[in-house]
Amino acid sequence: MSKGFLGTAAPIYADLTLLLEMAMAVGLFVGAVLARLGRFRGARLVPVVDCPSQSGPDGLTMLPAFHRLVLPKLQGRLESPTTPWPQLHAGLGSVAEFGGLYILLAAGTNLLPEKFRIKHYKFWMRSVLLVWWIVLLLGMAHMRVGT
Repeated sequence: MSKGFLGTAAPIYADLTLLLEMAMAVGLFVGAVLARLGRFRGARLVPVVDCPSQSGPDGLTMLPAFHRLVLPKLQGRLESPTTPWPQLHAGLGSVAEFGGLYILLAAGTNLLPEKFRIKHYKFWMRSVLLVWWIVLLLGMAHMRVGT
């Protein structure tokens, strides 16, 4: 495994994924500002691009790394893992990813039945955005310390 360009022990693909995730964070922040300003057309475009494009890096880099580096350390020790941060990052990241995709389906399409559609957009979008930012910060911290 070669060392990345951000000065951590992470490989180059992890550095690229982190930069992509940070760019998406900026995009989501811009989308939130646009919504706050009442420019809903532009605000809707951001998650439509960000959420599905986030699934690629997650599936190609984070899932294999979790499977290779974290799961072996957990075998037989789920009640007291050696380092809980990767598990927390993965769990909250899954909540943010699936929450974002659900919001896209429930608010932006007619694919779901009426009873599963979202009525209070602000609460759900702000909640998922908050979780997503926590996940990003956990990922940055985890990459920095290399635990």
